[in-house]
Amino acid sequence: MKKTLALVSLLVLVTACNQPSTNKGPEPTATATPEATPTPKMAEDENAAREKASWEAIKKKDYDGFGNMLTADQIYVSSDGVYDKAATINGLKGFEPTEVMFSDWKSIPVDKDIVVVTYTVNVKGNQNGKPLPPESVRATSAWVNRDGKWLSIYHQDTAVKTAPTPTPTPTPSKVVQPTRKGTPAPPAPAATLASSGADPIVNEKMVWDALKRKDYDAFAAFLASDAIEVEQEAVYDKAGSVKAVSSIDLSKALLSEWKTVKLNDNAMLVTYMVRLPGATPDQERHTTIWVNRGGKWLALFHQGTPAKLPEVRVIPGVVATPTPRKMKTKM
Repeated sequence: MKKTLALVSLLVLVTACNQPSTNKGPEPTATATPEATPTPKMAEDENAAREKASWEAIKKKDYDGFGNMLTADQIYVSSDGVYDKAATINGLKGFEPTEVMFSDWKSIPVDKDIVVVTYTVNVKGNQNGKPLPPESVRATSAWVNRDGKWLSIYHQDTAVKTAPTPTPTPTPSKVVQPTRKGTPAPPAPAATLASSGADPIVNEKMVWDALKRKDYDAFAAFLASDAIEVEQEAVYDKAGSVKAVSSIDLSKALLSEWKTVKLNDNAMLVTYMVRLPGATPDQERHTTIWVNRGGKWLALFHQGTPAKLPEVRVIPGVVATPTPRKMKTKM
């Protein structure tokens, strides 16, 4: 996604002080009750207020104030990289938002000390003296309560893009195996579902193994009943996620660039790169938040962002080498 856009959502990410906030449910969301004891409901307006407060700090170029809204281990996942706290703050330099419009607020309570907030944002302003191009972004922040103060530990943004109408594929007919007269056909062996644990990388690899073999029941078993997925084309609930992945061939997916962040003893975040040869785009940055629900680790939140490769400088007679993209307008 464009640097300018990325910054915009990054800004939103930072909105965390201890202020009340607001949230309205956006697109389809799961309504089922969580597997364990329901987590405390947090005022939606309180969560939104944190996001908006961070934007105000950015408008005022109060980078110290903005930084005070982030945890020391905060990360920002953008189309062109994964940034730590220092890089996140530095990336705001040159970004001058003049008008920020929010919509589609939704809060996802993890527990009494963690909440995930996702929404859509549009920003008007300038980047390095040039007008920001018009663009809508789906932005997400995770806030954690550290010693009584709410701080932003994670932010990610994804440019909104309408998905093309999928072409229906014919369902292959079932092949019936012949059996001897009077002898019933043996039942197909039941797939054994691997058990998820506290290691989010291991969990994520098991999820992708299920997707690669098109075992969508196993995939669904890894998701919390109130799971939310944020993608370019929509925000999905659990049923929507299962339906969406069943229309894509993910058998050749390659996973790399793993990074984990501990939210608390019962919640872990993992972000990584997915390469899918032949797809457009063929690389995406994915993030999942895993939570412990009654002793079972489940995926509560997931977001995908199409990745941009580093720019390459082409000089006659010299081998081209990637040039790191400078973060300008992201969180």
